Amino acid sequence: MTVLLLMIAGGLAGSLGAMLGIGGGIVLVPALVLLFDIPLEEAVPASLMCVVANSCAAAAGYVHNRLSDIRLGLTLELSTVLGAIAGGLVAAMVAPAMVAVVFGLFTLYVALQMLLVRAPRQEPATLDDYAPTNYPLGISGSFVAGGLSALLGVGGGPLKVPLMSYGMRVPFKVASATSNLMIGVTGAASVAAYALRGHLKLALVSPLVVGVLGGAYVGSMLMPKVPTSVLKKLFALVLLVVASQMLWKGGAGLWPNMLK
Repeated sequence: MTVLLLMIAGGLAGSLGAMLGIGGGIVLVPALVLLFDIPLEEAVPASLMCVVANSCAAAAGYVHNRLSDIRLGLTLELSTVLGAIAGGLVAAMVAPAMVAVVFGLFTLYVALQMLLVRAPRQEPATLDDYAPTNYPLGISGSFVAGGLSALLGVGGGPLKVPLMSYGMRVPFKVASATSNLMIGVTGAASVAAYALRGHLKLALVSPLVVGVLGGAYVGSMLMPKVPTSVLKKLFALVLLVVASQMLWKGGAGLWPNMLK
């Protein structure tokens, strides 16, 4: 029964990740910690492996349909990988409760930006109708996104999608598809540090990856057809609940240590 539930959780994370370009980790990590009682140091690398699987399943279709901006993705990915390596090294020195608090704050930020930040009224329909701007912001922001990917297991997508969409004037669906292309490389770079420390559990990862692959395929088929604004608002409501739970869990772990 647990294996089936893990596959369902992976499928949900994969479909949402493929639609929004976030890899699914921002859903999968709290699900593993709060619903399956998986230690955070095991949930994060498992999520990162699922981010890689999500990218493999979704990115091919987006490239074929000319939704992914390959040139932009390659430009930003080098900075992202460097940030992921730095984040993986820092993660070994951070207490799990502190990571939970950071994850909760980050999730709260993502939820608020999805609810409050307005998308452009009119976006170009194809890759040929726009040109990315503000590359310095994109490169520096990608480094931060890579660090968050390694530290929180979220693939960097929740930061890179709004960064490209609102900071670089990239159409939202192109930003989402391009993020899906990049997060696989970022996740692979991040998970290596966890695997070397023995925190990657294949018995946990296997059913999750099966679910993620199926969910990502379905999500990539639906993304061009479903209004992004509706998906973002519904997802933001879920993230607000997740943020409150993670902040509570992390705060409960940090508060006794602060009193010593």
